[in-house]
Amino acid sequence: MLHFTDMMGHQLSLGKYPVRIVSVVPSQTELLFDLGLDEEVAGITKFCVHPEKWFRTKKRVGGTKTLNIDTISALQPDLIIANKEENTQADIELLQQLFPVWLSDIRTVDDAFRMIAAIGALVNKEREADELLSLLRSDFSTLPPVFKDKKVAYFIWKDPWMVAADQTFVDSVLRHLGAENVFGSLTRYPEVTPALILDSKADLLLLSSEPFPFREKHTEELRQLLPDARVMLVDGEVFSWYGSRLRHLKSYLLELEKHMSR
Repeated sequence: MLHFTDMMGHQLSLGKYPVRIVSVVPSQTELLFDLGLDEEVAGITKFCVHPEKWFRTKKRVGGTKTLNIDTISALQPDLIIANKEENTQADIELLQQLFPVWLSDIRTVDDAFRMIAAIGALVNKEREADELLSLLRSDFSTLPPVFKDKKVAYFIWKDPWMVAADQTFVDSVLRHLGAENVFGSLTRYPEVTPALILDSKADLLLLSSEPFPFREKHTEELRQLLPDARVMLVDGEVFSWYGSRLRHLKSYLLELEKHMSR
């Protein structure tokens, strides 16, 4: 019998390493692929767009917050890999009554590293997880200081404006990059009014490509609020996907650094 503990403290006992996995978190789905799994993954969500091959061929089990329990049940998984924030409590509690569920809880870069190691052990890919972590730790020790000493606001939604604040993975990434999150005194993903944005005196406003699909047309309103601030569209996957996509962060920042120096 194999015994595991998830990031919420739940105990799991498996008779063998899983061979029918349902992953209901996009970043963790991509991680499973990069650890070398394939046929073992039976189901994914409609938002699990990486890798594209799986997105086209794997059974989809709904959205991250609108899981189709009947579809998941029909797959008869021997393991479901989920996340406290990205999936709903009601769905997770129901699935826990039916199948083994391993739940992550990610608020920091260190949490992400612990998750990668834990999932590597869970799916019998410890060597591959260790190699990935070695690469990520090396990258994070040499990240370009693109945002060093800058007062940054990271926007995730419009109407109302919403930002990533304290106790979020995005905030942890920004801190690793030397940035001051101007909304770091707030918690999680608060709504911010135009007055709060103005009072923040941010000098860099980042508009994420997800979950709200910000485009260039959305930047003008913020430029009018803070005309002296720089407003940039950024790849939300690179900043918020806490699995193996983190291996793209350093190269993305190097390109961003070139763009900011123009």
